Amino acid sequence: MVNQVFMQGLLAALAAGLVTGIGGFMIFLKKRYLKTEINQLLNLAAGVMLAASFFSLLVPSMHEIVRDSRNIYSGALGYVLTVFAGVLLVWILNLLIPHEHNSMGHHGPHFDLKKAWLFIIAITLHKLPEGLAVGVAYGAEGIISPLSLVVGIAAHNIPEGLTIAISLVAAGNSRLRAALTALAIGLVQPLGAIVGLLLMDISFNIVPYGMALAGGTLLFVVINEILPETYGQKETNRSAAAVFVGFIAMTYISIVLD
Repeated sequence: MVNQVFMQGLLAALAAGLVTGIGGFMIFLKKRYLKTEINQLLNLAAGVMLAASFFSLLVPSMHEIVRDSRNIYSGALGYVLTVFAGVLLVWILNLLIPHEHNSMGHHGPHFDLKKAWLFIIAITLHKLPEGLAVGVAYGAEGIISPLSLVVGIAAHNIPEGLTIAISLVAAGNSRLRAALTALAIGLVQPLGAIVGLLLMDISFNIVPYGMALAGGTLLFVVINEILPETYGQKETNRSAAAVFVGFIAMTYISIVLD
């Protein structure tokens, strides 16, 4: 892999990760944020992430894998198993690392940590597959344009950063410390990008499979981690509308940028 591509991927992941800090510093804009406001922002971001993962990773990798396979059946099987492997990868991390969700409770082993910090660990877990996806996208630059994926992940990081800051302030931390913590957590994203870039450097033949794997990790993050947290029973229609708006907006951006 050309060093320039590696640096571009790393810087893109860093930029998207630092946007988490922008969300964190939004804690200073209002004295209090309603839970419904945060949920709607996260639903919007979930729709953006779904579209970004589909159009930047899952759909292009499906075409590449099926096209290069001996027949459509083996290609389809290889694609589905690779996406499932991405889902399984994040699921195993969820089982091994202790973390907390606001509505779904504790996941993973039990450790004596404050609930707010267990929630921060959950958000940090999201950053690794997101960074992985950015690294894979830049490693597959000849197949896809990675810019729309970076835009989608960066947009998702804004409400995520705000959620981090709100949780830490509620736990008794100062607003400045909460915002700076959100910024620091965003720096985890380039670590995932490095893994993705190195993976894609092994052989060009595995590039579509790396894209499918990364797409699977993002699907898990959205479907298992974000949406169950935000889909309140009393506001299902509003939640669905926010997801659809995010999806449609990101679809438009993907078409324009690609």
